[in-house]
Amino acid sequence: MPSRFRHAAIVGKYQARGIRPLLEEIAQFLIAQGLDVSFERETALATGVTEYDVLAPGAMGVSCDLAVVVGGDGTMLGIAREVARYNLPLVGINQGRLGFITDIAANHWRDALGPMIGGDYEEEHRSMLEGVVWRDGERISQGLSLNDVVVSRGATASMVELRVDVGDDFVANIRADGLIIASPTGSTAYALSAGGPILHPGIAGWVVVPIASHTLSNRPIVLPDAGEVRIGIVQGKEVSASFDMHNVANLLPGDQVRVQRSAHKVRFLHPRGWSYYATLRRKLRWYEGVV
Repeated sequence: MPSRFRHAAIVGKYQARGIRPLLEEIAQFLIAQGLDVSFERETALATGVTEYDVLAPGAMGVSCDLAVVVGGDGTMLGIAREVARYNLPLVGINQGRLGFITDIAANHWRDALGPMIGGDYEEEHRSMLEGVVWRDGERISQGLSLNDVVVSRGATASMVELRVDVGDDFVANIRADGLIIASPTGSTAYALSAGGPILHPGIAGWVVVPIASHTLSNRPIVLPDAGEVRIGIVQGKEVSASFDMHNVANLLPGDQVRVQRSAHKVRFLHPRGWSYYATLRRKLRWYEGVV
């Protein structure tokens, strides 16, 4: 079967011990299918791979038409933020523990990847969040998230008070350990552990979840993603905002975090027959009923 793609990039969880042989095996497999292969820069440096061209994420987005990501969801999140603006499709081979978005099992990658290279795959697009931190009328920080934007207290600080507005509407003042704004992808991450609902990735919405709220009536809420959510810091010490747990910004009372839907989406490719519900069943161990 002729290849649907011409140039693949390989991205690996380079902190994982012993991953180099697997990455090189995948590279040789792709070359045998007629593709040019490059390694993402940090992956090559950390694993000691020197036999292939090396590209920074931006160059990958320009030069490649496929990226094969080997690792866990954290590895996928990191590269997805870097290449979403280039519309580069991503294939995930799971070497982590959960693997909601790196869905190909590491011991079955050949069976899955072969047909996909020939164009036999499922494709989906996942929405992203953009957050900006404002202080005294100036932008002081910003970030892009596939999972979530989190405003939270420091490890040794007391709870924070946050004002939440959606568009021009005041929603609530919340006293809690923090607040999570999650995309459908992020609804199965931190937001889920904080008591939030699971959102199907086809829903154009967000889930807003208080973290350990002082008031039991402060419950998670699902919002349309067409507007802007603003989180104002009313009071609190050691407050921070993080974007997929990266790009952390330290916040002061009076600061505001504004979150809206990003213009960019992440492209995921899955093996034919992939099912979001089957992924939930496996990862969350919903074993009752017919599998």
